[in-house]
Amino acid sequence: MALNWNDFGEVALVSIGATVGVVIVFSLGVRALVPRDVNGVRRRDGARVRPPTAGAKAVAALCFLACAAAVAYGLYLIVPQFH
Repeated sequence: MALNWNDFGEVALVSIGATVGVVIVFSLGVRALVPRDVNGVRRRDGARVRPPTAGAKAVAALCFLACAAAVAYGLYLIVPQFH
């Protein structure tokens, strides 16, 4: 049995890239939901914070939806009964 190293490397690079992409998009969604103080700077003590705006919640929802779609597509590719 011969192993095609070019294909193996391509699959490894694509999977690592997709994983990093999903993690970045998810972290952007979490970052959009972080409360901020009245001057727009995040505070550790939580004093005088304002909740995220509707736009920030929409961005977070889109980020989480994109992550869920990537996971669903990965499951579709892995499970042969879905084809």
